[in-house]
Parts: sequence; C-alpha cells; structure tokens
Amino acid sequence: MFKKKKGVGYLLILLRLVFAALAALFAGYGIITQEFRLSPYIILFLGLALLVMGLEEFRKKRKVYGSFCIVVFLFSLYVSIEGII
Repeated sequence: MFKKKKGVGYLLILLRLVFAALAALFAGYGIITQEFRLSPYIILFLGLALLVMGLEEFRKKRKVYGSFCIVVFLFSLYVSIEGII
C-alpha cells in the first residue's frame, strides 16, 4: 500500500490519513444524527490535513502548491475558530 519512505515522509502520510479519517468520521456522525455542531471541527481537521499536504509539497520542492495548501489551511483555521467561538 505504501512505498517505503524514511522518517518524516512516512509520518506526514500517517498524519494526513489520521486527520482526514477524523474529519470523515465527524462528517458521517453529523449526517447520520442531523446534528451540525461538529462542523467547525470537521473544517479544522480538513485544514490540518491540508497543512500536512502543504508540508509534503514543500518537501517535494513544489512551492506554489505547498503555499496554496498553507493559505487554505490558515483560512480554514480562521473559519473553524470563528465557528467554535
């Protein structure tokens, strides 16, 4: 399933999958129960997954896509904090 990557690369893939899975679980719970209080947390976890994707892109020397992911993460962080407050 995964190619063998050393050190940080493997950790970044694992973090991205964990954050995306948490967001999917919260989204599934929200859809099943029709309770949308968890929407800011879904946005937060998806933003964290984007942050990890941006870091991966910086490691691959793709600065434009990495920068875009970081900017989207910052926006989603702002939106999720506003939603929680």
